[in-house]
Amino acid sequence: MDIRTGRPVTLASNGMVTSPHSLASTAGIDVLRAGGSAIDAAIATSAVLAVVYPHMTGIGGDAFWLVHDGASGEIRYLSGGGKAAAAATLSSIEQRGLKEIPLRGIVPATLTVPGAVASWIEAHNVHGRLPLRRVLESAIGYARDGFPVTGRLASFIEMMRDDLLGDREAAALFFPQGAAARPGAKLTNANLARTLQSIADGGWSGFYQGDVAAEMARFSEKGGLFRLADFGRQMAIWGEPLAGRYRDVTVFNTPPPTQGFTVLEMLNLLEPHELHRKDFLGADHLHLMVQAKQIAYHDRDQMLADPSFVEVPVERLISKAYAHLRGRLIDGRSALKWDMVPSFGSLAGDTVYVAAVDRDGNAASLIQSLYGAFGACVVAGSTGVILQNRGAYFTLDRNHPNRLEPGKVPLHTLIASMAKRDGKLWSVLGCMGADGQPQIQLQLYSAMVDFGLDIQEAIEMPRFLSGRFALGEARDTLHIEGRFPTDTIDALAQRGHTINRWDAWNEMAGHAHGITIDRRNGVLSGGSDPRSDGAAIGY
Repeated sequence: MDIRTGRPVTLASNGMVTSPHSLASTAGIDVLRAGGSAIDAAIATSAVLAVVYPHMTGIGGDAFWLVHDGASGEIRYLSGGGKAAAAATLSSIEQRGLKEIPLRGIVPATLTVPGAVASWIEAHNVHGRLPLRRVLESAIGYARDGFPVTGRLASFIEMMRDDLLGDREAAALFFPQGAAARPGAKLTNANLARTLQSIADGGWSGFYQGDVAAEMARFSEKGGLFRLADFGRQMAIWGEPLAGRYRDVTVFNTPPPTQGFTVLEMLNLLEPHELHRKDFLGADHLHLMVQAKQIAYHDRDQMLADPSFVEVPVERLISKAYAHLRGRLIDGRSALKWDMVPSFGSLAGDTVYVAAVDRDGNAASLIQSLYGAFGACVVAGSTGVILQNRGAYFTLDRNHPNRLEPGKVPLHTLIASMAKRDGKLWSVLGCMGADGQPQIQLQLYSAMVDFGLDIQEAIEMPRFLSGRFALGEARDTLHIEGRFPTDTIDALAQRGHTINRWDAWNEMAGHAHGITIDRRNGVLSGGSDPRSDGAAIGY
């Protein structure tokens, strides 16, 4: 047998969940086995991740969904983007003497209201089968009774030491007895357990009204922006996904304010170049992908914002005609210089992705995040909730469509995807990686569609990300895992790419997870990224 991956693809017939932590995936499978839907399983998995993977997600963050209805085949979009507080105005930030929104502290933490829980409740109201108490049971248990710290979580605690120690509640959680939690140690978050129990008992009101909301609002009174009334205005909204065609596959992605359109635009830009005829790990293949990314990200940074506030010409951006026009910028011989297509994003960011499929063909593609590692690195008083710093993605430029405004959802790097073949659901996939998410999805789709790899093989292939992780880096730095052939890396450098050669595996390349469905017999194939602590589990 030709072994091409570090772990085999997971196969199952009845249901499957994949996520970046095995305890979370197990919780989702437990819910499926108990008769829950894929949506129940996704919520259960996401809730456990909010407890055991606090550096990358939490109920103080936002979430976006694609939901596939097994009976009708319909795919719908659900937005759990948190809205800016009523006090979150440009003048309020300027009056604080700030020239940009900071990444850490109470300002970004309270600039927007957490939207993830509202999306859980709305998804459950429409597609849930089990009581919310049962769905959240595992998460409540891990928060109350404790969970083991993984090496990855311990490394992030150490990396964010100074910021976490700057907040009393965060320090108490992650530095018990004054020392950073070590791998194998057990952490608890009793306050978060009580908050999750409030959600289990009261649904939307258990988080956005009552004691939990009041405590978060009280916490914000000392220099923050959101107030109790802001929580009462936070609702999840159903909509339609974006859809585009790449070869024989129809790809669906999340619409604005997320950057999902960039995946479809990149696929459109690349389709005429017949990637399936290129060497999979060769320079031509990677070079074309990077050029497509440069163009699509330029369009994103110029036009993407909350569509409730500004018009985003998304239908034009994902059209074949527009790709034909923009594709003239692609040069097969040399790198597309950054000053030709400027961009302003950052690759740094932390997120979790969950895919779930049940025996009836229902599926959930769920992306949830705090944005940066541990979000704003502050905990909302006695709630145990780590608050996100997603509001830092707003700009203070009064002329930019993504400028800060009350009630507005910022530009979101979070995206979730599904795809169909011959009109039937074929894949459910996504990843963490902030700005890198569209690039990772692009690499996964190309690996599977153009080169026939299975989901686990596609996830484990060497990966690249184009962009910068920190200020001071070249904007067109090409970060590339060292498992790519040396000849490929050398050829890319000769074409003008600024290369940062990573080790063989690098967690900064993002965590990807996904499930594919065999259209002939319904067998599920699950993949989970070895760059994470995750697992694809089926039954």
